[in-house]
Amino acid sequence: MSEHKIPSWISFRVRPAEYQKIHGLFSKSTHRKLSEYARNVLLQKPVTIKVRNESADQFLHEMIGLKKELNAIGNNYNQAVKKLHTLNQFSEVKCWLNSHEPTHQNFQQLTEKIFQKLNEIHRQWSSE
Repeated sequence: MSEHKIPSWISFRVRPAEYQKIHGLFSKSTHRKLSEYARNVLLQKPVTIKVRNESADQFLHEMIGLKKELNAIGNNYNQAVKKLHTLNQFSEVKCWLNSHEPTHQNFQQLTEKIFQKLNEIHRQWSSE
């Protein structure tokens, strides 16, 4: 029979510390299966290792939170503006402006926070 048709098994034992080390290296790779990773290592094929940029991860996490907050404020603001278009008298407009001032302030504060964070990240990445 041809050796290409029937796969051969290679099985061996490792100590717990060795397994932890092998599994740790595997988990840093892009391989989904330990057997695939081990095969590439044993055959001296390239193994791609994932590299994590912690500052980029932190930045992304903070920006996602700010995006959610900003989106919620934007939705509330759009609803408020639609209401403003239905008002007919100056007293109603004045009341609307007063009642939506906190939303406007919140929007400005959040926007300022985003700009501060972007400037902070820019300074960190520029100095590297």
